[in-house]
Amino acid sequence: MQCSPMSIFHNIYQIVQDACFIWRKEMQRVFKDEGVFLFFLVVPIAYPLIYSWIYNNEAVHEVPVVVVDDSHSALSRQFIRMCDASPDVRIAYYAQDLDEAKSLVSRQLVKGVYHISSSFQTKLLRMEQGTISVYCDMSMMLTYKAIFQTAQTVAMQMGSGLTTQLGDHYTKREEVVSARPLDYADVPLFNPQGGYGSSVLPAVLMLILQQTLVLGIGLSAGTARDENAHRHLIPVNAPHYEHTFPIVLGKFMCYFMIYAVMGAWLVTGVPRLFHFPQLATWFPLLMFMIPYVIACIFFGMLVSCMVRYRENVMLLIVFVSIPLLFMSGVSWPQSNIPGMWQGVSWIFPSTFGIRGYIRLNSMGAALHDVEFDYWILWLQAVIYFILACCVYRFQYFMAKRHAKKYGE
Repeated sequence: MQCSPMSIFHNIYQIVQDACFIWRKEMQRVFKDEGVFLFFLVVPIAYPLIYSWIYNNEAVHEVPVVVVDDSHSALSRQFIRMCDASPDVRIAYYAQDLDEAKSLVSRQLVKGVYHISSSFQTKLLRMEQGTISVYCDMSMMLTYKAIFQTAQTVAMQMGSGLTTQLGDHYTKREEVVSARPLDYADVPLFNPQGGYGSSVLPAVLMLILQQTLVLGIGLSAGTARDENAHRHLIPVNAPHYEHTFPIVLGKFMCYFMIYAVMGAWLVTGVPRLFHFPQLATWFPLLMFMIPYVIACIFFGMLVSCMVRYRENVMLLIVFVSIPLLFMSGVSWPQSNIPGMWQGVSWIFPSTFGIRGYIRLNSMGAALHDVEFDYWILWLQAVIYFILACCVYRFQYFMAKRHAKKYGE
């Protein structure tokens, strides 16, 4: 039996009409439900501002350190003065021994200890290797980095100076070459400030986009379940809910309209506001963000159907946020992640969204350089769309059978 063009047009018109009805109902729910409104609009706008503002200094400075100087020599005092003059370390206390220094660290008055041995100057003047022990509080990696790198830099400068003084040189040029035979320039790649914010915040912004989207969709689905108690998620008596595709399409239209704006704010507005590296032009960034937002939407719709109570969505998403950041390969090397966990990370759109966005925006890559992440996101979008349709259809079937069983 062949369908006439008029009937095909009528079916398409009905699908569009049903999808627009679902879009309107979902949009009303977004602005009426305080929880959904909070995660869809307030959190994506305010949370990145707070997070970026906290880490806007990029690096820690003036980290308090205690010194145990057993040498009491001119060279040990020079080392202490040079460390204190650095921007990252502040000599806050002088201790008589290591026990007193450990007591200051345990009381959180200082973050590290510089211990200068009694034979420090004697060994150096004998052309032997002197020893300075560095003890750091490892609870915060940024303070450890500041304390250790400052001691290392000062030790290298003092060593170069001693080499110049003790060498038999006739010209200034010979002294410079002897102190630094191999000249080099320290340039942090893709992170000119060498800061924590420029390194991690772009990944956090992409993760915020996924997590708030999934949370908002989950809360919206929970509200729908509460409104249609004992009917699962979909009301069986409403004609607009008889077909799965218009339901999924209508909800997608609502979420995509909101997160087209929120996504632009997260990936372009916040980095510009806080001066994070931003090397991507608008076109490749737009082309990459479209499949990422679509994949996150359908992934959120799938997750919302698998969680019964709306509170459980919050617990689940908050619990997996930190592991997702680690599995993306930003704060922990991707090569050191076990193969099983790398496979688990492929489930989430944030894994490929974070990697692709950092390469585009922080490293200046072109769209063809992130082609693998780009097409994986489109593949995830298609798979999660199909799964969301299947799950919504199953829920409608279960709700209809429940209604028939109890005579609703």
